[in-house]
Amino acid sequence: MDQADPQSLESLASDRDLVIFALPAQPHERLARRLVTHMDSSTICLSIAKGVDEYARTPAEIFSDTLGADRHWALMYGPMIARDLSEGRSGFAVLAGNSPRAREKVELFSDTPLYLDTDDDLTGAAWSVVLKNVYVPLIGATDALEMGDNIRGFVIYEAVHELESVMTDLGGRSATARGPAGMGDLITSTTSRSSHHRTIGADLAAGKSDKVAAGGDYIRSEGVHTARRVREHDIVRHGRYPLFDLACDFLTGPMVLEAALHEYLQRRFARMASS
Repeated sequence: MDQADPQSLESLASDRDLVIFALPAQPHERLARRLVTHMDSSTICLSIAKGVDEYARTPAEIFSDTLGADRHWALMYGPMIARDLSEGRSGFAVLAGNSPRAREKVELFSDTPLYLDTDDDLTGAAWSVVLKNVYVPLIGATDALEMGDNIRGFVIYEAVHELESVMTDLGGRSATARGPAGMGDLITSTTSRSSHHRTIGADLAAGKSDKVAAGGDYIRSEGVHTARRVREHDIVRHGRYPLFDLACDFLTGPMVLEAALHEYLQRRFARMASS
């Protein structure tokens, strides 16, 4: 749009307390650079994106690179299934901000059923919610294959345990992996019937890889895109987190999941393979 257009994004973003980036991670940088000179210095940019861009940068890293420390920006992640919120049901999230203003300016949600905790662990919040999308399809696939409730509970536990260590590796706090952006969103996404990431796992388990390819790099296949970019840029050390490696392999190539999980369990519990 022409910047003189009163309905252009630049015009709409000027003189605002809050600008919400409700779109995938990939276009965050382009949009932030487009708007930054039109926003007041006090404006807060808030992202709800749960993916990475082509360089494996989270929204936190994109905002840091694009907006810098002098601007206010935040991330909001947790159990916020859109269907529940649209029907007036409760939602829960952590609001992680780069400044006290970014963490405290939450009046927009004070009269809604969305309940917020605040935190300053931007790295932990961003990577917890992004990496959990790699695990969720794996768990969705075990449900689709009717592998049982026990395996679901165990894989959720293992995923959270790995995420705690990954957060420390990446410079965040391990406790953030147990918060709304990590464990809270992980459990919600693995059990909600409307979770895109859960159904990706079911599609892959049924051999419907074409549906994943059709999703591209956007919301429905954020976990697939994340797995590819994280491996390409060596974000999570290969070989250190065996369940994460298994989840990436499941998302990025053909796999007989029952056999792969059986092998994982044998190694995990140091059992001898049966002859």
